[in-house]
Amino acid sequence: MERFEYASPTSTKEAVSLLAGEWGETEVLAGGTDLISCVKDGAVRPKRLVSLKHISDLGRIKASAKELRIGATATLRELMAHDLVKQHYPALLQSADYVRSEQLRNMGTVGGELLQRPRCWYFRLGYGLLAQHDGKSLVPDGDNRYHAILGNAGPAYFVSPSMMAPILIAMKARVMLEGPAGEREIPLEKLYATPTRPGEREHTLHPNEILTEILVPSPGSARGAVYEVRQKEAMDWPLAAAAVVLRMNGDTVSHARVVLGHVAPVPWLSPEAGQALEGKSVNEETAMAAGEAAVSKATPLSMNSYKVQLTRVAVKRAILQAVQGGAA
Repeated sequence: MERFEYASPTSTKEAVSLLAGEWGETEVLAGGTDLISCVKDGAVRPKRLVSLKHISDLGRIKASAKELRIGATATLRELMAHDLVKQHYPALLQSADYVRSEQLRNMGTVGGELLQRPRCWYFRLGYGLLAQHDGKSLVPDGDNRYHAILGNAGPAYFVSPSMMAPILIAMKARVMLEGPAGEREIPLEKLYATPTRPGEREHTLHPNEILTEILVPSPGSARGAVYEVRQKEAMDWPLAAAAVVLRMNGDTVSHARVVLGHVAPVPWLSPEAGQALEGKSVNEETAMAAGEAAVSKATPLSMNSYKVQLTRVAVKRAILQAVQGGAA
């Protein structure tokens, strides 16, 4: 691990003032469950870490009839223990529950979960997000078992690692970002981006901005669910995942949002899967058709075609769970 400065501001404004205008100079430290390992591995080499630990406003969770507001430094454990989250946001609770590690639940923050860095082993070994050596990507001809099957035309092939982003995007969540120019609000799906050149990141957060809050609309009568396929039930990252939010008119789907996880460099909103459901009642056949639609544009790499079938299954089972399990 290389030497770095450690700053511990007590306000968001002060924290922003300590951040650099270019990536690589500074990093924001929340729970540290991902960042510290990245620093130890040499995947990132910041000159300064800016801790959010002592900014109490960033850890609040507030709920109203209209929306849920989650402070970025609220821990997964605090989110899961919140009475109104348990009562009105079961699909979000289900997503957090997929984080099986008690240590990560206790220390990991919601904002950090959304912004954790890719688990791609090329990135973690220091080859960068684009996993290039001498200007050529190592992924297409290398070990790409866990890489993208959608949005993978290159040069990025990693998969977005967030477990909570798919359901939050399906629920049309928004995020608040604060930088030197003040606050801005964007849909959560706009926070993610696929880098196209070295030096770019996998999100649209500016290097001198901080994610401060996640705003989740009340699901009302909508039904939602998350389904992940992983190698083991203990702490592990999914091979494929699907999050679904359905609005029903009786037994018929009036509107559907299907978001895939761990299959693309960004959480993958699938309009094809949503359209396959709208105007239809949900059963095994329509759920399977939506799964087929979700992977209709998949282009697997040499070693990850198995993820196509896993994604079909995840979409189908998330849909069936949503209609069986009630509100989102």
